[in-house]
Amino acid sequence: MAERSAANGGVRLLTVDEGSDGQRLDNYLIGQLKGVPKSWIYRVMRRGEIRVNKGRCKPDRRIRQGDIVRIPPVRLAQRQSEGPAPGLIERVESAIVYEDDGLLIVNKPSGVAVHGGSGLSHGVIEILRAARPNAPFLELAHRLDRDTSGCLMVAKTRPVLRDLQDRQRAGAIDKRYLALLVGSTRKGAWRVDQPLRKNTLKGGERVVRVDPEGKAAITDFEVIRRFRGFTLVSAKLGTGRTHQIRVHAAAVQMPLAGDAKYGDEAANRTARGLGLKRLFLHAASLSWAVGTRQSFSVEAPLPEELQSLLDQLAEHEA
Repeated sequence: MAERSAANGGVRLLTVDEGSDGQRLDNYLIGQLKGVPKSWIYRVMRRGEIRVNKGRCKPDRRIRQGDIVRIPPVRLAQRQSEGPAPGLIERVESAIVYEDDGLLIVNKPSGVAVHGGSGLSHGVIEILRAARPNAPFLELAHRLDRDTSGCLMVAKTRPVLRDLQDRQRAGAIDKRYLALLVGSTRKGAWRVDQPLRKNTLKGGERVVRVDPEGKAAITDFEVIRRFRGFTLVSAKLGTGRTHQIRVHAAAVQMPLAGDAKYGDEAANRTARGLGLKRLFLHAASLSWAVGTRQSFSVEAPLPEELQSLLDQLAEHEA
């Protein structure tokens, strides 16, 4: 990335390099303006103060190598006063379960968002960037809900990011989750094939519902262990819709334990009595083909608080 200052009071002119070719403008700016609130970035874009090749532009514009991006002066007061706490940085860095030159995979803790926003200053990606200030490129390859733990892919180069995104669009990445469902079933495996549609309540809370007018969604469930009143399953995503596993489980009258949005309050109280203080949903593994005879696979160990609950339920295993 080449940078030069314009004459008018601290305006920055950035020349897009090969590594950023094809990136969305908003994501490029977030990466360049580390510590600047996203609200400020989107506000100055709406005002036309950020320009590409001297023209106004929208956040979803794809920038190209050689483009000149104009960024207005950023006052120090606009920067977030504090970075992620050292303890939070250490927590995320210690949760890395795989890393090579182009990819790292974090066993994301429950309660930590994947990115900042909606009142949160720091998510996993901001924490990693703070931990590695000299890293030229760090971008999320997919998302996990804040309450979900487990495998989260972060690309360290743009070619790797594109490859992972292409694989996900083609359904070529096998994503497996562990979920504790409320209730019992004798079925060894079953599929839920029901379209999902996002809705928003008056309070602004996002809710997803089964709806014939929604987008296609497929989840395959398979029983791993049965307990009294609960069933541990593996869930495989055929599609990647928001809250998909949670809504599909609730749709067959077996919601996830600890799910305050779609779950069963009586069962959740029972689970809380056994120490469960979160949603029981964990992205346990990722795998994909590397060649005709090789495959890549990584697993994220089940967090201690979830394993502890299973150990207690095992005393009453069905």
